[in-house]
Amino acid sequence: MPSFRIKLELEDASEYEGIGVGFEAPVSGEIVFNTGMTGYAEALTDPSYAGQILVFTYPLIGNYGVPSTDNHFPPADDFQSRRVQVEGVIVQRLAEHHSHHRATRSLEQWLRAAQVPLMTGVDTRTLTQRLRGHGTMRGLLYPAGMSAALARREARRVEMQREVFRRVAPAEPVIYPGGELRVMLVDVGAKDGIARCLCERGATVVRVPWHADLQLLACDVDGILIGNGPGDPSDLGELTAQVHTLLARFNGPIFGVCLGHQILARAAGLDTYKLPYGHRGINQPVQDIVSGRCHVTSQNHGYAVSDPKGMPDCEPWFVNLNDGTNEGLRWRDRPFFSVQFHPEGRPGPRDTEFLFDDFLRVVGELRSA
Repeated sequence: MPSFRIKLELEDASEYEGIGVGFEAPVSGEIVFNTGMTGYAEALTDPSYAGQILVFTYPLIGNYGVPSTDNHFPPADDFQSRRVQVEGVIVQRLAEHHSHHRATRSLEQWLRAAQVPLMTGVDTRTLTQRLRGHGTMRGLLYPAGMSAALARREARRVEMQREVFRRVAPAEPVIYPGGELRVMLVDVGAKDGIARCLCERGATVVRVPWHADLQLLACDVDGILIGNGPGDPSDLGELTAQVHTLLARFNGPIFGVCLGHQILARAAGLDTYKLPYGHRGINQPVQDIVSGRCHVTSQNHGYAVSDPKGMPDCEPWFVNLNDGTNEGLRWRDRPFFSVQFHPEGRPGPRDTEFLFDDFLRVVGELRSA
């Protein structure tokens, strides 16, 4: 495969040089890392990574290739959207040969077609340690033959306060027929896996853009799920205001996942804050505060919800066992709840898919009442 020299420059002025493969152009974005040993196809198509440059900490990436992307909904478990969402990819070693019975092309071929640059030959352990020590930083990834000044001017980047949220949301509502129960999936970059898990359990999913009139659309559904997405939840004031109204007027269950958890929290009056380097991987341990049971979860977020203790309406539900951050909320007298992790995460643990069963059970009970 053709290659070229490529550089990574972080905002603390540290530099790394490696081998560029595939698309050759400068890109800029927040540098984040994922600790999963598998699942690169799922991660690269996760809209929560939109606008970011993703570092894989596992040293060998690409060994099982990429399956066909011709599938339509319900999509295969290998993808979380229909396009590569990241701005760039950094790995320690890119597999030169892939082997899997479902693979149709290499990771390099897939990223080249998506016009996403890939950097290899880098000690990702050192890079990850710097991000953990200094916190998440913006980075510039560019061909070594280009000056840094020119790369900064020409780099492709995504505006992360407004543009990113419009980029990852559907233009109009989409309906996935599945059954009698109707669930509105509020999409700010929701993973296809969420819709898939609901449809598998016999629900019809009405997938709507976050900027639609949610009050009007809620009149025709039995439950609401607010999905994941990229960016800072404090930049979504318009959505938070709509959810605040739904909390007061909607009679069915409301379930928040990842960014949806943060939006529900802000709608209830809680704050959110940025984590030093986020939680991104498929092995994050969380504990159910009520039952004491522990679960291994898939996560991808850079923000967390402030301590909900003392809130009159909601209470903490799950806690992250690595750093003690909040991982879930439950409302005391209403059928509203949320989790920071991804119960639909595949690959990775499927320990918490029961949350979709519980959600749809409550949806059915209230619909029949």
